[in-house]
Amino acid sequence: MGPNLEVMRILLPVLIAGGIAVFVGIRVKHKYKIGKLGKKKSKGTPYLLDSLVPLGMMVGCATAILLSLFFSISLLSTIGLGAGIGLLLGYFAYEIYSKEKENYS
Repeated sequence: MGPNLEVMRILLPVLIAGGIAVFVGIRVKHKYKIGKLGKKKSKGTPYLLDSLVPLGMMVGCATAILLSLFFSISLLSTIGLGAGIGLLLGYFAYEIYSKEKENYS
């Protein structure tokens, strides 16, 4: 393998996870500025809403570790990609769960 391919194998997971983190950060910052961050009024719901993104990252890391056990993928690369993909999925879960239901009455 050439050195360029090795460098790309090392940097690609970092670039993908970094791009996901920048995307999520910009979206959350934009929602904060316009005042549309998710707010729920029941007692336990805000805690779940605030912990969806970190839970997504933990599930992504756990899934990545399991995948690296069964496939010949570098553990360090899979942990970085798993955390990035988990961050994105946690953000999407946050968006879906924080939507307010419309009343048509």
